[in-house]
Amino acid sequence: MLNIVLFGPPGAGKGTQAQRMMDATGLPQVSTGDMLRAAVKAQTSVGLEAKKYMDAGALVPDQVIIDLIKDRMKEGDAQDGVMFDGFPRTVPQAEALAKIVDVSIVLAIDVPDERIVERICGRFSCGNCGAVYHDSFNPLPKLGCTCGAFSEKRRADDTESTVVARLKAYHEQTAPLATFYEDAGLFTVVDGDRDIDLITTDLLNALN
Repeated sequence: MLNIVLFGPPGAGKGTQAQRMMDATGLPQVSTGDMLRAAVKAQTSVGLEAKKYMDAGALVPDQVIIDLIKDRMKEGDAQDGVMFDGFPRTVPQAEALAKIVDVSIVLAIDVPDERIVERICGRFSCGNCGAVYHDSFNPLPKLGCTCGAFSEKRRADDTESTVVARLKAYHEQTAPLATFYEDAGLFTVVDGDRDIDLITTDLLNALN
């Protein structure tokens, strides 16, 4: 069984790499956010419990998340392992996860903070068709969006101050978590400030 934890700051490209690794390994992606939304929609007992906190604008307690993961690990597609994306975020979460799942490897995508800020703050999309662009890496073509009716849309929280605050919280929460997994001999770091294909190659090589 291969249980992977994909680790990295917001904007590091975890979503892109998670999809590529799913295609290569056949393992399902386990996203606690997706599981929460699905459980609430299905009105399971755990979902109803989580909904109380979500409706109140409060953080869902770790134990509720762990209960969701326990249920998820019983599903047929998880029998050969899974890939955790966005969990755990703290040492207590990692300790709770270790009681129900043997983590095989933690793959950390490392990107400097200044590059994260550049990546996130420069992205925008077409409000008409959803095409994604970036001020530096993928500018809007001179002829405009392919849909022919470009309408610029930027996320309200994609501002430098917001991104810096998110990164500060990430480092405060996850620095101890990195040490936790390093001490367990499970932590592997991959340079995420490179071509996407090179990152994918290194991640898959680390699994082998």
